[in-house]
Amino acid sequence: MENVQQAFETLAANRLRAALTLLGILIGVAAVIAMVAIGRGVQNYIQAQFAAIGTNLIFVIPRGAAGGGPPSAALRDISSLTMRDVRAVEEATRGRATAVVPVVQRFGPVQGQGHEVVTVILGTTPGYAPARNWTPMLGTFLEESHVLNRSRVIVLGLTPTRRLFPETPNPIGQTVRINGIPFRVIGVMSDKGGSAFGDYNDLVFIPITVAQEMLDDARDPRTGEPLVNGIMLRVARAEETEAVVRRITEVLRERHRIRFQDEDDFVVLTQFELVSIFSQISSVLTIFLGALGAISLLVGGIGIMNIMLVSVTERTREIGLRKAVGARPRDIMLQFLTEATVITLLGGALGAALGTALASSIDVLSQGAVRAAVGPDIVLLAVGVSAAVGLFFGLYPAWRAARLDPIVALRYE
Repeated sequence: MENVQQAFETLAANRLRAALTLLGILIGVAAVIAMVAIGRGVQNYIQAQFAAIGTNLIFVIPRGAAGGGPPSAALRDISSLTMRDVRAVEEATRGRATAVVPVVQRFGPVQGQGHEVVTVILGTTPGYAPARNWTPMLGTFLEESHVLNRSRVIVLGLTPTRRLFPETPNPIGQTVRINGIPFRVIGVMSDKGGSAFGDYNDLVFIPITVAQEMLDDARDPRTGEPLVNGIMLRVARAEETEAVVRRITEVLRERHRIRFQDEDDFVVLTQFELVSIFSQISSVLTIFLGALGAISLLVGGIGIMNIMLVSVTERTREIGLRKAVGARPRDIMLQFLTEATVITLLGGALGAALGTALASSIDVLSQGAVRAAVGPDIVLLAVGVSAAVGLFFGLYPAWRAARLDPIVALRYE
């Protein structure tokens, strides 16, 4: 306690110098806390966005599409999946998958009431909405009769609805056109939100049979079956996901006559894999951001060493006097280590408060989209590291002070 009291007295005697030294640690701790909190916030944000897509989902896409082909690429050039594959997958996963949904997707213009939007035109079946936990806000979603009868009906997402019908609160029954072909609006989907991955509301839905004929009319050259961009499945229970993935892979390899040593011409992705991929990316980002903050701590630690060396030089006569009246080298060393630790702990505490405030400001700047996650573990780690920095960089000055010869120190001017 005497060492701590004397440390505060020494800091008070050199206020400006102590404040500048403390500032280096303060900035370093604040940077570490803010950066790591932002990284964790991004992780939570990514997980929330995938949760918004739906739960227990499996996506089967052609390998050509997974390779990142151009959006304008023709379906016949990238797809290996047909409607027969959809029916085979549905049969193979019966009892385990609550929905098996084929999708045909293209970008294109949609006109209505003198306005035009370029959006995602999605040809699908009635199972799409329940698989995505997505319900219409107005009207209804696609029905089985629409698919069987090739009805020219359309369900609009919220974004194209607002752009096509800015002055019409209820566009049900209105007509829009795709490639000059009229479609009757039967529903408007509820707000699904948006993210860095895009606006989930920026799409329209039409029956898959209409989409296959009107948008691409792409067919498998071997069987003449209509092609699809992908297949989406919703598994009844999360623990059955791996078994369903294996069964899908077996069925499609057999249907596509893929030999044992050959690579699949399709890719099966689960939500867990997608979340894991993006979580790994965000984890690397968090580590990188934390490392940047740690550099500030290192600079602050060097500042502490510099100031403590100056303090040893200034207090050489004091050290000699202490030794002359019986102070042991370890007492001198402990005194200087205590001073360094007090500076870093003060800087760490103030830095923790500043870092938390900076992290909170991210919530405001992102308008609540990304919420920085400040946990007690981050704060304790940052303050603990700052104390360790003080001990480490204060060790050499303290050791140097402890080695001073008392006779030489008393004669020092």
